[in-house]
Parts: sequence; C-alpha cells; structure tokens
Amino acid sequence: MNANMTLAALLEEEHQQIDSGIEAFASAENGDDRTGELTTAIQALRRHIYLEEAMVFPSLRAAGMVAPVFVMLREHGEIWRTLDELETGVASGADRTELLTFCAQLTGQLDSHNMKEEQILYPQTDGVLTGEATAELRAFLASGELPDGWACAQARA
Repeated sequence: MNANMTLAALLEEEHQQIDSGIEAFASAENGDDRTGELTTAIQALRRHIYLEEAMVFPSLRAAGMVAPVFVMLREHGEIWRTLDELETGVASGADRTELLTFCAQLTGQLDSHNMKEEQILYPQTDGVLTGEATAELRAFLASGELPDGWACAQARA
C-alpha cells in the first residue's frame, strides 16, 4: 500500500484487484482452473464491503450523504447475495457455465456500483474522515481481515 495515495485511490485500487480476480476466472481457457483466484476475489470483496460499511459509510452519512450511502448499502445486499450464490456454486462443484453466469451477474452489479462509489462517495473520504478514522482505514487496508460471521447490513433484506 502506498502511503502517499489518497483514500479514494486506495479504495479504487481494491476495486481493480477484485475485478481482476473475477476476470481471471471468467477468461480462463477450458481446463485452466482459476477457481482459487475467484475465491480470493470473493473474499476480498466481502472484506471490502465490510471496510466500507464499518469505516467509511458512518462518516459519510454523518457528513450528510445519507441518500448515497443508503443506495450503496442496498446494492451491497444485492452483491452479497450474488457472492453467496457464487460461493455455494464453487463449494458444490457447479459446472463452469453456472459459475460464469454468476460471475456475469456480479460483474454487472459491480460495474454500476463501483462507478457510483468512485464518482460520488470516494472523492469525499479524504475530507470527511477524521485523522483517527483515516489511520484506522489505512491500517485495515494494509492488513485487516473480515471479522468471522460478519455480513453486510442488507445481506438478508
């Protein structure tokens, strides 16, 4: 992690890394098992949703961005449920075609969702988060892990 990068740039970098893991699986040649990269991307996305909901969104909401945060939380729930389906498919040995269908669904969700975060929410993070919150977020981005059993606010909505 580059200490000179803005929070917005760091969060966008995570988006790109997650997208790359999904794309590695989706673009793999027949017989080239890239399920491990997909599983890593799923775990990274769940962790990313956690850090947004636990560390970023509360400050943005307090700064008056209630409606945009509400939309992101709702979309997180939709994304979370797609991740559940994808993880279930991987764990049960679903065929590649079924997994690719879920990957396409997830990619569509992320394309729309990430664009809104990157254009509307992320530019506000460096100005809205306190020094302590910024330090906590940077530390988590460097080495934090998703707490066991945590699920996003709208996971079961």
